[in-house]
Amino acid sequence: MHTDTERCVRAVQSKDARFDGWFFTAVLTTRIYCRPSCPVVPPKVRNMTFYPSAAACQQAGFRACKRCRPDTSPGSPEWNARADSVARAMRLIRDGVVDREGVPGLASRLGYSARQIERQLLAELGAGPLALARAQRAQTARLLIETTTLPLAEVAFAAGFSSVRTFNETVREVFALAPGELRTRAARGPLAPATPGVIALRLPYRAPLNPSNLFGHLAATAVPGIEEWRDGAYRRTLTLPYGHGIVALTPQPDHIACRLSLTDPRDLTQAISRCRWLLDLDADPVAVDSQLRTDPLLAPLVDAGPGRRVPRTVDGAEFAVRAVLGQQVSTAAARTHAARLVTAHGVPVEDPEGGLTHLFPAPQALAGLDPESLALPRTRRTTLTTLVAALADGTLRLGTDTDWERARAELSALPGFGPWTVEVIAMRALGDPDAFLPTDLGIRRAAERLGLPATPAALTARAADWRPWRAYAVQYLWSVDDHPINHLPT
Repeated sequence: MHTDTERCVRAVQSKDARFDGWFFTAVLTTRIYCRPSCPVVPPKVRNMTFYPSAAACQQAGFRACKRCRPDTSPGSPEWNARADSVARAMRLIRDGVVDREGVPGLASRLGYSARQIERQLLAELGAGPLALARAQRAQTARLLIETTTLPLAEVAFAAGFSSVRTFNETVREVFALAPGELRTRAARGPLAPATPGVIALRLPYRAPLNPSNLFGHLAATAVPGIEEWRDGAYRRTLTLPYGHGIVALTPQPDHIACRLSLTDPRDLTQAISRCRWLLDLDADPVAVDSQLRTDPLLAPLVDAGPGRRVPRTVDGAEFAVRAVLGQQVSTAAARTHAARLVTAHGVPVEDPEGGLTHLFPAPQALAGLDPESLALPRTRRTTLTTLVAALADGTLRLGTDTDWERARAELSALPGFGPWTVEVIAMRALGDPDAFLPTDLGIRRAAERLGLPATPAALTARAADWRPWRAYAVQYLWSVDDHPINHLPT
């Protein structure tokens, strides 16, 4: 979008927050870059230039605006709606892969050479993987500076910097303030931590956001021991590269309040990325709802509760296991089966607030389980053990970098994986915005009540007009039923 100058200028002059994250405005006279909704007086058109990423702005010598804090914008919705190599690379960079594995590790995961990835990212984002990772490290550093009492030297390494000197130089260059000055300013603001060891921050999103189906779904399907709804917040444990964490997510009118407790602060970047992915916070609800409103039978559902997101997962392998456990059983039964698995094979953790007891078991921990110990039909035991074996040995990968169609083909080849299981994994674990569940009982009931075609084939044909947002249409169709997944718990 940053190449459409006229459209970008209109967005900046109207301070349109819908375009935050889509592009960034760099001001040639002040050498500052802003988000489109920056509250200051817009600069003259001749002094504006536009970039597709914060990293490109920083690489061109611009520093972040202190008023609108463009580094905290929601991510571009393009990286969630696309499955090409650039989108997959951006999702991996957001997860901190470059910091942990370097550019060669990023390229290896994507199946390309480092030079190809560099060229593709430069062409679309104006910055290579190292520059993009550097911009993310700067944002992580700022969060740690402002929301924790960690010594600044520890902040440097926790944010992924290789030295304190590089950390100081980057923070000064990006924010025009030294790390100590950022901490002093934050001490007077609302983000000062209230609880030692807890990182409190705000997760931005594009309005509107309907929390009912999002948090209602997560709470209704919560597995005891790893998830709970408490005091208006969804809480769960997280398995992270350097340790584990516990997160509490609370819906607020203009943001999601996030409280993180981490055993290792180096996991902050990935913890934030997983929370944003879980809640689908980088979606563009205006584009989604506008498309779905073109169907006169869906339009009343969209108008009644705009901004529905697709509830996702923090771990693709975990969700695949839970999807198999939930085949052809009620939500309550699926929770019971998963809770037994967690108790028997999960890693115990300590929760200062009580309630959460384990991490969900990794595929390697489940690879040796005795099928006879599972209170499941024999065919589903075979399905589960085959899935776990494929996940454990790396034959099957379900992550943010996974190619959607390849994953569908690999899942379909496993015994016991029908269209419903494959599509629900594509929707919630892989993040495909066009995944569709025409055989789902709730969808078929909704179709019948709304006058949509009732058979899977006919409904799929009708849903062609909803593409590429059929996964969001599923959320609206599910809202027809009075099910706990559609309501925030009281």
